[in-house]
Amino acid sequence: MKNNKIHSAPASSRPGVTPSKIRTLIFILEISLIIILLLLWLSSEPIRKSKSLWVLFFYNFPSQFLIAIVPHEPVFLYYSKFYQPLVVTFVAIAGTLITEILNYSVFKYVADLKAFAKMRHSKFVNKLVDLFNKAPFTAIFVAGFTPVPFYPFRFLVVFAHYPLIKYILAVFLSRTPRFFLIALFGHVVKIPDYLLILLFIVLGISLGIPLARSLLKKDRSSKKNAA
Repeated sequence: MKNNKIHSAPASSRPGVTPSKIRTLIFILEISLIIILLLLWLSSEPIRKSKSLWVLFFYNFPSQFLIAIVPHEPVFLYYSKFYQPLVVTFVAIAGTLITEILNYSVFKYVADLKAFAKMRHSKFVNKLVDLFNKAPFTAIFVAGFTPVPFYPFRFLVVFAHYPLIKYILAVFLSRTPRFFLIALFGHVVKIPDYLLILLFIVLGISLGIPLARSLLKKDRSSKKNAA
C-alpha cells in the first residue's frame, strides 16, 4: 500500500495575518489614538478646563507625538496651580514616556517603508546620524532638558538604530527635571488663565512654523518638477 501523506503549505505561503499586516495595524491604531485624543481636547471646552490628572496624562499624547502641533508647557503651568510640582511632574513624565514609545514605533514603521529609503540613505541624513552617534545619550539629554526643538531626535534615534530602552532612559532623565522646573514655576507664580491661553497660542504658532515651511518647500519643489 502506498502511504498517502497530506503535505501542508508552508507557513509563509498561507494567506492570513503576517508580521507586516500586524505592524500596519499597530501603526494605524497608534495614529488613530492620537487623532482622537487631539480632537477631544480641541472640541471639548469642559475637557480643556478640567483639573483631572487623567486629562493631564492623556494630553501628553497629542502634545508630544511626532511633530507636536499643540504645546505642553501652558497646560503643565495650568495644572501646577492646583497640584504639587511633584504630582504634575509624575503624571506628565508617565504620559511622555508612553508617547515616546509610540513615537519610536511609528517612526520605525515609517522609516522602513520603501518610499522613505532614499531619504534614509541620503548624505544629509547620514551626516546627521554620524554626528548624533558621537554622543547620542548626551544629545538626547540636552535636547530633552533645554527648550530646543526635540522632534528631530525622534527621527535620529530610529535612523541611528539607537536602542529604545536607552532612548527612554535619556528622555526620563532629561524631561523629569525640566517638567519639575516648569511645574514649580507654575505652582509658585500662579499665572492667570488668560496669559496661559496667550502663551498656548504663541507656542502653538511657533510649533506650526517648521511644519508649514516644510510643506511650502515640498509644494515649490513639486511645482518645479512639474514645470
